[in-house]
Amino acid sequence: MKGSYLKRVEIESFSKSFLLFFLALSFISSLLFYTLYYKEHDSLDEKLFTQMKLCSFDLKCTQFEIDFVPLEPMHLFSLKRNTKELYALFSISDSDQYALKIILSNREYEKKIAQLQDRFLWQYAGVLSVLALLSILFSFYTLHPLREALKMTEEFVKDILHDFNTPLASLRLNAGMLNCPPSEAKKVKRIELGIESILSLQNNLRSYLMEHQLQSERFDVKAVLLERLAVIEKLYPSLSFSVEGETMMLNTSRDALSRILDNLLSNAAKYNVKEGSVRVKLKAHKITIEDTGIGIEHPKKVFERFYKEHERGMGIGLHSVKKLCDEMKIKIELESEVGRGTTVVLYLHSANTPMS
Repeated sequence: MKGSYLKRVEIESFSKSFLLFFLALSFISSLLFYTLYYKEHDSLDEKLFTQMKLCSFDLKCTQFEIDFVPLEPMHLFSLKRNTKELYALFSISDSDQYALKIILSNREYEKKIAQLQDRFLWQYAGVLSVLALLSILFSFYTLHPLREALKMTEEFVKDILHDFNTPLASLRLNAGMLNCPPSEAKKVKRIELGIESILSLQNNLRSYLMEHQLQSERFDVKAVLLERLAVIEKLYPSLSFSVEGETMMLNTSRDALSRILDNLLSNAAKYNVKEGSVRVKLKAHKITIEDTGIGIEHPKKVFERFYKEHERGMGIGLHSVKKLCDEMKIKIELESEVGRGTTVVLYLHSANTPMS
C-alpha cells in the first residue's frame, strides 16, 4: 500500500511540475518562433525582390519569367502578389508606356515558403525536445524535497504509532483488571471503548502507511457487523441502531472488512443528529448503511486523503476505507444530502473469493 500511494503522489507532483514548466517555456518559445518565422518570411520576400531588381538590369535570371506590360507608375519598384504569381514592375529606359515585369510563379514561391516552414518546424521540434528534457530534470529536482518530506512524515508517524503501543497496552490491561462496583461499571466500559477507538485509529494509520497482506477466511458478515455495532452502540447511547438481513457467508479478510465497517458505522454515528438512527441492511451480498445525520456537502470528495468537512477527525478514515475496498475488490458507493443523511452501499460479490 505504501509503495503504490507514494508512487501516486510523486507521479502527480512530477506531472504538475513538468506540465507547468514545459508549457510555460513552450509558450515563450512559440512566441519567439512565431516572430522569427515572420521575420524570415519578410527576409525571403526582400531577397526575392533584390534578385528581381538585379534581373531587371541584365535579364540574366533563370528562376524568373520576364514580360512587358503597360506602365503603372503607382506599382513600380514594389513586390506584389496575386492568385497566380509573385511579381515586381520596373521602369524601362526611354519608355513611358511599358514596364518590365519580373515574375515568380505561385508554385515556386510556395515551395520556398514550405522549405522555410519545414526548417522552422524542425528547429522548433528540436527546441521542444530540449525544453522537455529540461522540464523533466527540473521536475525531478523539485520532487526531491517532497520525497524527503514524505519520508520524514512517514517515519515520524511510524515512531508515534510504535510509542503508542506500550501505554495503550497498559491502559487496556489495567482497565480490564479494575474491580469496581456495578454503578461504576459503565464508566470503565467507556474507558475500554475509548481505548478501542484509539486502537482503531492506530490501525487505520498503520494500514495507511505500511504494506500488509490480507488473510482470507470464511466468516459470517452479519456476525462481524453485530460485533462492531455493539461497540458503537455503547459509545452513542442516544442513537437507535437496527440490522436487517440474514446470515451472509463471505470468504475474504475478516480484519479488513471489520475495519471498513468500523469506519463507516463510526461516521454514521459520529455525524448523526440527536435521537437519530443508523440502519444496516444485508441482502444479496450487499451491505447498505443508512443514517439520519447531518449529511455531506461534497460526497465525491470524501474518499480523498485528508478531506474533511468538519473540525473533527483527521480525514483518513474514508480514504483508508476506499483503499481497503479496492484491495478487496469491494465496490463502494456513497450518496448524501445535507440535512437528510448519508447512505453507503458495499457490493461484496467480487470480494467473495479466496485471497492470496
